[in-house]
Amino acid sequence: MIKSMTGYGKANLSEDAREYQVEIKSVNHRYLDISVKMPRVISYLEEEVKKEIASKVKRGKIDVFITFENNSTQGKEIKINTEIAKIYIDELKKLAKQENILANIEVTEISKFPDVLSIKNEQEDETIKNELLETVSQATIKLVQMRTNEGSKIAEDLSRRIKTIQEKVKDISSLSTRLIEEYVVKLEGRIKEILKNQEVDEARLAQEVVIYADKCSIEEEVTRLKSHISQFEKLLNSEEAIGKKLDFLIQEMNRETNTIGSKANNLEITNGVIDIKTQLENIREQIQNIE
Repeated sequence: MIKSMTGYGKANLSEDAREYQVEIKSVNHRYLDISVKMPRVISYLEEEVKKEIASKVKRGKIDVFITFENNSTQGKEIKINTEIAKIYIDELKKLAKQENILANIEVTEISKFPDVLSIKNEQEDETIKNELLETVSQATIKLVQMRTNEGSKIAEDLSRRIKTIQEKVKDISSLSTRLIEEYVVKLEGRIKEILKNQEVDEARLAQEVVIYADKCSIEEEVTRLKSHISQFEKLLNSEEAIGKKLDFLIQEMNRETNTIGSKANNLEITNGVIDIKTQLENIREQIQNIE
């Protein structure tokens, strides 16, 4: 089933006082372009996040917003700066001696002084990595589901339009065949009128018909159009990213239709060409949003 490039997915995870939230938005884009905004403390996981999304999405401008709160000890390391603590203690002892006061120094009080106690975030914590990627995966699945739902609606519309084109091509092919037959009758009548009682040169008549038929024949264009339509219908049921392939087919179908229009010697064929080009333009606009 084809997928739209427009979608949204959101997922949350709460685990042992760790909170993750991932939001993913996607819109049309020629290629896959992933932009991630996330807290600096887990920014080392940005490439992993992009890989996870790229495994499920092939095209589109993807904006990812990640929030993370860690109120657990996971991924954290408590550091005590012993040298600075000693300096504080020595200075406090000197002060106590100078002022002749009791030096009752508590460790907990020393730990409150600037730069004595610090909490550092460990790099590349596996637990946090796995939890974050799981949340990203869930958000991406929801994004893909929305893109798939939207894609199914587009597929229905494209299928209806391509069938309309198919019918128009059949009508044009039939009109073209009839056009040659009508030309033979008209040409023969015109020649008889000019020659009056003289016999019509059948060889000359046949030659003129061949020249006319070759000039206005659209058989090749119709055959190629039918082939493109068949390929288009097959792609609609493909599991691959088909946006670019459909765009190419529409260009080819436009080219063949334009050629038919330039050869048209009949108002009905011209009107049919206009109808086909209208449908192709509508399809072209739709497939700009297909992955």
